[in-house]
Amino acid sequence: MGRIMAIDYGQKRAGIAVTDESQIIATGLTTVHVKDLVSFLKEYVSRENVTCIVVGEPRDMKNQPSFSARFIDPFVKNLRKIFPSIVINRMDERFTSRMAFQTMIDAGLGKKSRQNKELIDTISATIILQSYMERNTFEQGRKQ
Repeated sequence: MGRIMAIDYGQKRAGIAVTDESQIIATGLTTVHVKDLVSFLKEYVSRENVTCIVVGEPRDMKNQPSFSARFIDPFVKNLRKIFPSIVINRMDERFTSRMAFQTMIDAGLGKKSRQNKELIDTISATIILQSYMERNTFEQGRKQ
């Protein structure tokens, strides 16, 4: 098995999370400026066995693509061209930033740490990845 990577793509930064090789644990990796993201991904994929990339899919409360989808959709299209052998999937990212912020509160992080946007993006990517893994486990259980 290879790693699954999740990307919480924003207008300025992208939070990145990955699984271990056995695809059991989701861990926040880093936050990268979007202008450096493709080169970061190429370098990371050259070192690590990544079999799937999950990109957060922004949706509104009516389950329609949100405003920020217009930035993310071209990025996903480009990813599919750059990494044709890697599965590229989408995962609903509604509420991940709020969940990330609440996670920081629950962890006892101070106000200054909770204002760290990069940390929020990395935690959001981890939540997207964890949700994706849970959905896959649930779907595999239904098939049996």
